[in-house]
Amino acid sequence: MSATDTSWATANVFEGVTPILRLYDLPASIHYYVNVLGFKIDFQQPGIIASVSRDRCGIFLIQGDQGNPGTWVWIGVGDVESLFYEYQRKGAKVRHPPTNYLWAYEMQIEDPDGNVLRLGSEPKDDQPVGEWLDMHGRSWATSPDGVWTRVKP
Repeated sequence: MSATDTSWATANVFEGVTPILRLYDLPASIHYYVNVLGFKIDFQQPGIIASVSRDRCGIFLIQGDQGNPGTWVWIGVGDVESLFYEYQRKGAKVRHPPTNYLWAYEMQIEDPDGNVLRLGSEPKDDQPVGEWLDMHGRSWATSPDGVWTRVKP
């Protein structure tokens, strides 16, 4: 790497990522993200865009533009199990409860527009790998040799 390449790489530090979720009803989605999922509003332009956040996680909510409903976003959290109980109490749409995988102990929460938040914390060493729920609602499980196979209905 040349000196020029090094200075360019240093000057362009990636600061993070903020997903943009397309919605049909911005006020309904803001209500869900704030009152059910525990986010706060950072800013909004009524009928067009809002930015919501919880701790260091930020999400842009856009009405009718930029992307497609049904987007999936992975969010790392400290304790997915306690968050699961919080979301159950508040009436969140739990698409898939906390399940252990090699990469995380993770759950799926769906918003009013079908966007899926995959929230996960550290995997549990004392639990087996569970079934995966794909975008079509089909279950997959790992075979003894580690290959994901669709579970027959």
